[in-house]
Amino acid sequence: MLNEWFQEADVNQDGRMSFREAQRLLLLMNVEMDEEYAFSLFQAADVTQSDTLGSEEFVQFYKALTKRTEIEELFENFSSDKQKLTLLEFVDFLREEQKENDHAPDLALELIDRYEPSENGRLLHVLSKEGFLSYLCSADGNIFNPDCLPLYQDMTQPLSHYYINSSHNTYLVGDQLCGQSSVEGYIRALKRGCRCVEVDTWDGPDGEPIVYHGHTLTSRILFKDVLATLAQYAFQSSDYPLILSLDNHCTWEQQKTMAHHLTEILGEHLLSTTLEGQLIDILPSPELRGKILLKGKKLRTIEVDKEEEEEELEKDKGSDLDPMSPELDTQPESQEQASGNKKKKKKKVVKCPMPCLLNCGHVLAQASNSIPESILLSKQFLLQSSSTILCPDLSALVVYLRTVPFCSFIHSKENYHIYDISSFSESKAKNLIKEAGNEFVQHNARQLCRVYPSGLRTDSSNFNPQEHWNVGCQMVAMNMQTAGSAMDICDGLFRQNGGSGYVLKPEFLRDTQSSFNPERPISLYKAQILVVQVISGQRLPKVDKTQETTVVDPLVKVELSGVPEDIMEHETSYVENNGINPYWGETFYFRIQVPELAMLRFVVKDYSRKSRNKFIGQYTLPWTCMKQGYRHVSLLSKDGTSLHPASIFVYTCMQEDLDMDEP
Repeated sequence: MLNEWFQEADVNQDGRMSFREAQRLLLLMNVEMDEEYAFSLFQAADVTQSDTLGSEEFVQFYKALTKRTEIEELFENFSSDKQKLTLLEFVDFLREEQKENDHAPDLALELIDRYEPSENGRLLHVLSKEGFLSYLCSADGNIFNPDCLPLYQDMTQPLSHYYINSSHNTYLVGDQLCGQSSVEGYIRALKRGCRCVEVDTWDGPDGEPIVYHGHTLTSRILFKDVLATLAQYAFQSSDYPLILSLDNHCTWEQQKTMAHHLTEILGEHLLSTTLEGQLIDILPSPELRGKILLKGKKLRTIEVDKEEEEEELEKDKGSDLDPMSPELDTQPESQEQASGNKKKKKKKVVKCPMPCLLNCGHVLAQASNSIPESILLSKQFLLQSSSTILCPDLSALVVYLRTVPFCSFIHSKENYHIYDISSFSESKAKNLIKEAGNEFVQHNARQLCRVYPSGLRTDSSNFNPQEHWNVGCQMVAMNMQTAGSAMDICDGLFRQNGGSGYVLKPEFLRDTQSSFNPERPISLYKAQILVVQVISGQRLPKVDKTQETTVVDPLVKVELSGVPEDIMEHETSYVENNGINPYWGETFYFRIQVPELAMLRFVVKDYSRKSRNKFIGQYTLPWTCMKQGYRHVSLLSKDGTSLHPASIFVYTCMQEDLDMDEP
């Protein structure tokens, strides 16, 4: 078979092949190696010392280059003649080890046609060692289930039923105090699949709103430049709806400017009205492709009919309103003549629609001079729930995602609508999870919520999003500029479903009557045991490439995150001075109560006796997207980019009723 490849690549038919020609042939055979290492093997195979290889020398070079003892042993366990896998033998392997029970015969034929390099082997439906290795190193042999890579989930359910890839202070590319604000932050987040970005707006010079982290030394950028960036990049990585989380601190006039920019720059992308034929009390689904939804405060309307108005006036007759009361006298006293008798014109009283907020009436009274009289005196009296007086033009652009303060889960259920959304700091959310985990689950099945990092994280560090996903929080906002385990877990979850930025929550987190509580999970079925054997590593990069003589001493940490009872980690011993093909062969066991929420993270590190082990690479994926059997794990860098061809080779399977004390 290798001789066939050699003949095809030997263009001038001189029976010899240079190193460059050998490299090109290896690429055609889907083999990529470190050039320095490959050249050393090439020289070892060049017994004639002619700087070229004959066909037999090339065969030895290839075998030395791709030798995987652990895979050869696996191959020979299923091969009767130790040379090839027949169709039936390969079917047995796929069923017994790879857990491809349903369609193993058809899959075996497909894989042989795809990965067997010999035309004769393909015709005979057999798989050589080279073809077997090629299969295990391919996407079909990857630990991430290829069926979960394209869009595969139901995308017609309400937005509250999905995890949404979300960013915190998206404009920042550094820390929270002195970092740079840049549209580059939005570009990076959107290219990473983010579907909820944050914009903090403040009054800027020349009547133009600016974006920055208020009351800090972070730099400023123009609001209109942010919108122009969103218009360009919003749907390049995903065409599913983008949520613009607006934290508005602008005055009335600059809010009008914001509303103008939103409508003019975003144009038809901006959803400014409810969907045709759909009630406001029904959240739309992610099928709002190509649309940008504004999340922010919205003016509330109180209908005051004549009888109600007279009744209120009667109750309040002759009383003086306390300036700190949540009631507001909107019209000064005056005298008027009626039927020849002088009457004192009664005060018109409009009550605050949000009794949980104590000082809003006072705030509005202080700011009333800046509000047009037509609004103050209209029968539809508009009132915002914060100290910033909201411009109706901006308010009108908030359709389905109205931000409201959180008082309690009972209050939200009784007073808020499905389209109302509350935000929680990570510490507030953690406390609620511990105190009322089940109520939090039910709340998030009904309406959206957003969780953001603590204000103490001035270095833009991240919290673990997992514990908030456990109660169904949809928008868990991350500082995407900061690499680490938290972002690895976030990227791992959203790697599935076509990178759309939307992942359907498990069914028990979409039920408003759910009894699930992650702090005290009652397993939906008997706990399962995840077996993970870390076998070997391949072509691991150096940690410090400037040190030519250094070689890594790699080890692998396997971490499981999920509900608190499922959190566990194990670590292999280290292999000294081997980054090309280290072998560990160590097996670990994880008991999983709630597999639907479990995330598996592999971290490869360089062992150090003097300091913390140095990061080499990682890969994180949901349990629901994991393929069992012998699989390769393609390693990623700290920032989530590929470290190809670096990988580790593992075996995983799920077991029932395994006694952990007797594995």
